[in-house]
Order: sequence, then C-alpha cells, then structure tokens
Amino acid sequence: MFAAERRQLILEMVRANGAVSLRELARVVQTSEVTVRRDVRALEAEGLLDRRHGGAVLPGGFTRESGFPQKSHLATAEKTAIADLAASLVEEGEAIVVGAGTTTQELARRLARVPGLTVVTNSLLVAQALAHANRVEVVMTGGTLRGSNYALVGSGAEQSLQGLRVSKAFLSGSGLTAERGLSTSNMLSASVDRALVQAAAEVVILADHTKLGTDTMFQTVPTDVITRLVTDEPPPHDDRAVTELQALADQGVQIAVAGASGNPGGDQVPTRQQQHQQRRDVALPGPRRSQAPGSGLRSASMLQGEQPTGVERGRVADMRRR
Repeated sequence: MFAAERRQLILEMVRANGAVSLRELARVVQTSEVTVRRDVRALEAEGLLDRRHGGAVLPGGFTRESGFPQKSHLATAEKTAIADLAASLVEEGEAIVVGAGTTTQELARRLARVPGLTVVTNSLLVAQALAHANRVEVVMTGGTLRGSNYALVGSGAEQSLQGLRVSKAFLSGSGLTAERGLSTSNMLSASVDRALVQAAAEVVILADHTKLGTDTMFQTVPTDVITRLVTDEPPPHDDRAVTELQALADQGVQIAVAGASGNPGGDQVPTRQQQHQQRRDVALPGPRRSQAPGSGLRSASMLQGEQPTGVERGRVADMRRR
C-alpha cells in the first residue's frame, strides 16, 4: 500500500472513531507501528489530526465520544487483558457497581462466574452480560436510555443511587490524566459516573494505554479519589504514557498492568481460590478520601522495579523505560 493510500485510510479511521491507537492503525493498514507513527506525524503536520500518547485523535484538543460500534472494535486485546485482571480483584459475595463502557462490558462477562455477587449498573450491556448468571444478582438504575453507549443517565439514574453503599466501583471513561483524573465527553454520563463513585469505598479505573494523557470535557473522578488503575502495558516507545503512569503513582494511585496477550503480565490467570489466597496478603486501601497521600500504597515503588506481593505478584509489569 502506497503512503498516500495508507494515510488516507488512517485519516478515515480517526474521523470515524474519534481516537484510534497506533496498534489498531498498524493492524488495519497492515504495516508496522513505526511506519504508522511516521504517517501520523505527517498528517498532524497538515493539521488533519493530533497525536496522543500511542494513538491519533481528531484535532482540537478534546476528543469527541465515539459510538459503541466503533469503540467495541478498538484495542480489543488490551481490553480483554484489563478485564481479566480487574475480575481477579472481585471477591465472592461482594456488592459492586460497574459503569458503562466496552471495557466494563468485558469485565461483566468474567464476573458471571463469581458466586454471590451483587452488581449495580446503569449499563444495559453490563446487565446483558450477566443476565444468565444464576449466582449473580443484577440491580439496574433508573434513568433515560442513552443509545450511543446503551447506558441509563439523567436524574432518575442518579436518584436511584442515593443511599447506596458498595465495596468497589469499576469505571471507564474517555481519558485519564494525573492532573484531572478520569474524564468523559458527555455531561450526562459524567454525572451518573460521579454518583456511582460516591457509592463505593474503593474506585477502580479501567483504561487502556491510549487513554492515558487524554483529557476530555467533563471530569468524572478526580485523581485523589481513584484507588487503583488497571491498564495495559504501553508500547516501549510511548514515553509519555509511562510518564503519566508515574505521575498517577506519585499521587497515590495503585497501578496494575495487564499483558496485552490476554493474560495479565503474560502469566496464566490464577484460579479463584489462588486469587483469594494471594489477596489475603494485600492491604487494599479504603476510600482515598480519608487517606494521607502515599499511605499504604505501593504503585510508585512497583513502577521503580520493587518486587510486588499478593494479587499484584506476576501481574504488574516493570514500567521502567527499557
């Protein structure tokens, strides 16, 4: 494929999806990420798109929100690995909230095997993934259906969450920065996600590396409220994503990195019993709102190469620049 044809295809993908990772672009145009990066730089010089931490976005600073059909085909391997690792953080018999998104939908498919679980969600896709799980109770919020991401939003959804208290909230979004935390492109979605966060003792963010450093219009979760980030390992050349991870860790966010091969850290996914035995050695933090900065958190030392223990063992990649 000639360079002009390749760049036109890249531009069409970014216009259709709003944001596309270099991995995905390389896969579609059937070339290396090095070549795609060169094409993206050329298109950026023409003002046709912007480069963002391992991907390309529409120009203008704030990315628009892609619809579900587009997002469901982006970074699929990364989302699978993230969902595998996130599911290992859920105990039998817990009550949790799960927000809307394609990554949280992948998580829900794995939660169907956790007995005694109660899942509160505003996502029709999450509820559908758990619909036939006999040992999982699903509680839907009220609200108005937002068709682009199959989520319930509005005052009805927010009011139904008042007085709720669960152990963990699992959320995704359009972007994540150390400065502003998690953000999204839609005001109604952001408002419901904030209500979900208020109901949880711990807040777990699921975000692949293409979202690191991306800032969108509406803040959902401030950085000081995020307990843990579950992400995939950025490509070796993506220094800005590694820098963003370090900045998040410096602010007390625990960083758990899953391998993009489908298994966290490239290792086999442990059984539910093994996960439980591992997690007994880990003192998971309570609400970040009540913690002193850095107390009991290990993510910064993990990024510097310290050997982790418990659920993080064998799962947190060495984030040092290679």
